[in-house]
Amino acid sequence: MTKIEGVFPVLITPMLNEQDIDWEGFKKNIEQFINEGVAGIAINGSTGEFVSLTKEERFKAVEIAVEQVDGRIPLIVGTAAETTRDAIEYTQQAERAGATAALLINSYYAHPKENEIYEHFKAVAESVQFPIMIYNNPFTSGVDISAETILKVGRDVDNITHIKESSGDITKARDIVRQGKGSIEVFCGSENLALESFLVGAVGWISPAGNIVPGLVTDLYNYVQNNEIESAWELYDRLLPLCNFLEESGKYVQLSKRAMELQGLAGGPCRKPKLGLNEEEEAQLKELMGSLEVIKN
Repeated sequence: MTKIEGVFPVLITPMLNEQDIDWEGFKKNIEQFINEGVAGIAINGSTGEFVSLTKEERFKAVEIAVEQVDGRIPLIVGTAAETTRDAIEYTQQAERAGATAALLINSYYAHPKENEIYEHFKAVAESVQFPIMIYNNPFTSGVDISAETILKVGRDVDNITHIKESSGDITKARDIVRQGKGSIEVFCGSENLALESFLVGAVGWISPAGNIVPGLVTDLYNYVQNNEIESAWELYDRLLPLCNFLEESGKYVQLSKRAMELQGLAGGPCRKPKLGLNEEEEAQLKELMGSLEVIKN
């Protein structure tokens, strides 16, 4: 089984206009990330605007990404859906296509109870054989899954191997790491808790910032792995203004897309109702990218 660890940029879905996906740009972006030395990539997540994509588009994104990656790095596919049946269909398609793993959140409209979340994760995972990374994001789904439920489903279902923890509560990440040894591993899902998560034992980070500074977020992880903690803190201090901007703005999709464009990569508009950046946000993004020497001020 492929080891799933390190920093994974969660890719945008580049657009030629509000309706047409830039598939060639999608391939070129993937190649750029591979050249930057990222540990892996994730697609069809929130940053990839999965909720605005049709089923056919989501399936096509998986097929293209698998072909472009060609086994060189791990590929995680977001397979979220409101119903268990649909989540099973997306997850099975990702496995058939050749993805490394799936990223699965609970229903995001129904606000399910803990036992319903457990049964949803269990049913989807048991419909496939490849690894499943479950996802706790109360800001998106309206439910903060308890550590107890996360630990239980990780112990009960063999191929639920990871949790993307995005509650913003570092104590939850810590407790899952400490109590879940041998059953489930933690990925950070909060832009402004990455180093803290690594220091309590997280094995990776799925990151919108990875779209903008893939090399730097990879360096941060490598510093921790090499026990170069002072260097990690110095780099993290530089990264935090960007990470905080992404986390606090609520416009991580628009910011990621515009940042890609500013670097000569494929970005494009979002599908409505998401709107682009205002002048102040544009200026702040350029300032932050300049301070990180990604673009010239």
